[in-house]
Amino acid sequence: MVGVAHDCLANPLGAVRSTFEKAVSSGSDPVNFAGRDWGAVDLFRRFLFDDGGLSQVPILNSSTIRWIQPNTLVRFRGMVQDMLGNELYVGAYKDGSVWRTNKFVDVAQYPIDSCSETRIWERRMLYCVPVPGLNSWTEPPAVVYRSMDSTTQHGEKRQRLDESTDNMDFDVSDEGFQGSPSPKKLKEDGHPSQSQELNVEGTSSSMSMLPDVNRDSLPCLVKIYDCPESDMKLNEVFEFVGVFTFDPEFKVENDDDEFANGFSEDVLVQLPPNKVPRLHCLTHRKLAVQDFLPSSPTMEVKPNLVKDIRNALLRHLTAVLGNDGVAAEFLLLHLLSTVYSRVGTVAVGKLSLNLNCFNKESVPVFGPRLLLAIKNLLPFTHCISLTVDYLNTASLAPKKDYETNRLITGALQLAEGSHLIFDETQLEAGTLNSVGVENARLLKTLMEMQKVEYDFQYYKLDMDADVQLLVLSEGKSNVLPADIVLPFQPSSVDSFEATAEALEAWRWYLATVRSLPHSIEPEIQKVIENDLVEAKQADRSIGSQDFSRLLTMGRLLSMSFGETSLSLEHWQMVKELERLRRERIK
Repeated sequence: MVGVAHDCLANPLGAVRSTFEKAVSSGSDPVNFAGRDWGAVDLFRRFLFDDGGLSQVPILNSSTIRWIQPNTLVRFRGMVQDMLGNELYVGAYKDGSVWRTNKFVDVAQYPIDSCSETRIWERRMLYCVPVPGLNSWTEPPAVVYRSMDSTTQHGEKRQRLDESTDNMDFDVSDEGFQGSPSPKKLKEDGHPSQSQELNVEGTSSSMSMLPDVNRDSLPCLVKIYDCPESDMKLNEVFEFVGVFTFDPEFKVENDDDEFANGFSEDVLVQLPPNKVPRLHCLTHRKLAVQDFLPSSPTMEVKPNLVKDIRNALLRHLTAVLGNDGVAAEFLLLHLLSTVYSRVGTVAVGKLSLNLNCFNKESVPVFGPRLLLAIKNLLPFTHCISLTVDYLNTASLAPKKDYETNRLITGALQLAEGSHLIFDETQLEAGTLNSVGVENARLLKTLMEMQKVEYDFQYYKLDMDADVQLLVLSEGKSNVLPADIVLPFQPSSVDSFEATAEALEAWRWYLATVRSLPHSIEPEIQKVIENDLVEAKQADRSIGSQDFSRLLTMGRLLSMSFGETSLSLEHWQMVKELERLRRERIK
């Protein structure tokens, strides 16, 4: 266990300062610390991962922020919704003859004299939000960590914070740095200094960028240090561990007429510390769907075990779907689908599903059952009622707002592995305006190519997506052309409740088997080729997209049994499912 000076949970900044002072006393020049760790990050990684400290770190969300102390260690799980670029800050400075550091803080611990020798470093800013559509069962157990010493200590620091502006946000950028910098006054101890260039991007409201996220959810401005830009991409989901700073009593001072208007890029105005907390990241890791299983069973992927779980899940889905076993088989394959490669414009592995023959009587019965079942199985889920009014008014694609220099999110800015249900049964005849036509095109592109077109006003940029799409409709959907169209034929309305243990096993199953490697042996490949040739001769309407879909179904079906190669038995099952589907369509 580390000593008081290295209390990584309650006093992480003390550990940062101690390691910095130790490095400087050994003869290292602070100029060499730019862009690299001097031992602080290594100290925290040992504490978190080698000593098991990660489980002790509280998770920052809209509930825990009420009691988490400022300047303590926290975890934040979120999706990168916007990248705010880089900023420069005074990373080290001389206080008399002593070098001090401002790394991982907003407010300098001691005043920085204008004559002080300083070192300017760089950090990145990410605007992160809770993963859109995150279901409540994914939340890990809350960790309550309080320390009387830390409460007293941080109470004193809070007073200093209230008495000054966010000093460390005077992070200035040099002329011509990326983005559209704006003038901002630097303030040190409340005294203005010469005008500099601030490279930040803001928005008029910290919550207005989240139209499809619960207003109680908590965004976070994450500051990243010493990390290559290629390590993080838009829409990726991460767990950040770092120093939490938040001031609910902060007031933006904008008294100077010279700076009062016209500078909406100011991060303090657009993302003020009293609305959006800061997290100074010490370490981070990218999260996959598996990481959101709170109590995943420790099981090996053995075919016999997987087959038992598959059978139980299939029975559950059959009950959900009114005893329609064929629909349950296709739904299971759909829930296992994921984009595992791209060949040109083709997203290989996707399997969207259109269950039709719904009507206004059956949708209120089976729609909520299906939605609830999927919410209980997958971490990120959404449901959209598709109407003419929705298409004509919805903001689906993210758009760049150059007045605030921010990326305004849209309903289709989703994390990898999200599931999206479209209820098309309320879609009636009507006229689409220009927005509606554009939204219909965006949805079709997502369905066909797993891409979302981001609008940067002067140009459009296609961003890859990996979203499972399920459409409920009366007839075959004309707006959303799915890979599989299947008439829905329920025959009963039975109970479909499941035990907590069963749900845990099914969540593990869906998250695990979809990532299994897969191959097709040469002898099976020859059988498939012969079968496809025969199918083409029997029905000239069958094309390459149908062949690709059948191969995807074969891959998913064999993986659903825990197999890593397609067997003849499973290929025969694929053909039988396809025969039953075509019979229904006829």
